[in-house]
Amino acid sequence: MRLILLGPPGAGKGTQAQRLVHKHSIVQLSTGEVLRAAVAAQTPIGLKAKDIMASGQLVPDEIVIGIISDRLDQPDVKNGFILDGFPRTVPQAEALDELLRHKHLKLDAVIELRVNESALLNRVETRVAEMRARGEEVRVDDTPEVLSKRLSSYRSLTEPLIHYYSERRKLLTVDGMMTIEEVSREINRILAAIGAVEPHGAKEAKAAKKAAAPKRAAQGHRAAARSSGRAVKKAAKAPKKAAKAARKAGKSVSKGASKAAKKSARRVAGAAKARRFGKPKKAAKRVAKKVTKRRAKA
Repeated sequence: MRLILLGPPGAGKGTQAQRLVHKHSIVQLSTGEVLRAAVAAQTPIGLKAKDIMASGQLVPDEIVIGIISDRLDQPDVKNGFILDGFPRTVPQAEALDELLRHKHLKLDAVIELRVNESALLNRVETRVAEMRARGEEVRVDDTPEVLSKRLSSYRSLTEPLIHYYSERRKLLTVDGMMTIEEVSREINRILAAIGAVEPHGAKEAKAAKKAAAPKRAAQGHRAAARSSGRAVKKAAKAPKKAAKAARKAGKSVSKGASKAAKKSARRVAGAAKARRFGKPKKAAKRVAKKVTKRRAKA
């Protein structure tokens, strides 16, 4: 998952970025931190940035892009990242698009936290008044005056990015005036809707399925063993069944042969009897017939 968070100072970008980092195991890339890390590591591009920063000048876009490019090559960015504080201008956004294309990476979404500037100023004024009432020190950059200047800078430099990413169908807008929890839920809802993250409960279901896999495998092994056992028993019974069938067939043949023999014997006996007694009877009839004729003539 690769995201950019947009919104004016005080919109809650840092808070939401940390929640996304914790929830989805991705990396937050803050421009300032990336620059300081490159300088501390004394990389070639970090040393260039160090000299420019030491002279009090702004680090050029090409230096910032080079440092971000090096950071994206590190292993911990493999799961994804959130860019915080970059890009700030349209030229930076164009340079970032070119960098991502070169690295064959795709930006999933640009999330704009839309807030009411008057409400933001009121929040800061209330917070500063409460801090002073408690005797706490107020940071120089956390006053209504400084916030007004930062908001003005945001409108002139960064707001054009909303139009830039909207044209590219990357912009997703969330009401930043909701509570922190509500904003988090809405961000995750829209990220799930575009397929950047798994829907709620899908990760847990996948984990449960993975945990159940060994049990299913064991059940499969047992079923295979039972099936194999039945096949072995069946194979062992096969010779016995064949022998029994052979015996039965032998008996049937023997019985059939016996019946045929008996029938043949009866036929032979009948024929013999007919030969033995058939001719004398016929002869006697002829004799009797002749005697009858003689008596009739007399």
